[in-house]
Amino acid sequence: MSKYDEYIRSRVPWSLEPSLKQMTQDVGIDFDAFIERIKVNKSDAEIAAEFAVSEKVIGQLREHFMTHGIQSIVGQD
Repeated sequence: MSKYDEYIRSRVPWSLEPSLKQMTQDVGIDFDAFIERIKVNKSDAEIAAEFAVSEKVIGQLREHFMTHGIQSIVGQD
């Protein structure tokens, strides 16, 4: 094994998209409170009303959570 093989195997993971925490912060929503509301299965309309944002914003955040989780990481350890 050459020194270059070791380099290839030890690449650091990187993210393709912003984390859900960053996305909630960008729209002025408390991340932990958002996750708690998803946990108790509140509707997008209920969550939107509580955070004073549009239902569309909540729908997009929920979709991101359901498809990517909290953070989408690609790469190797």
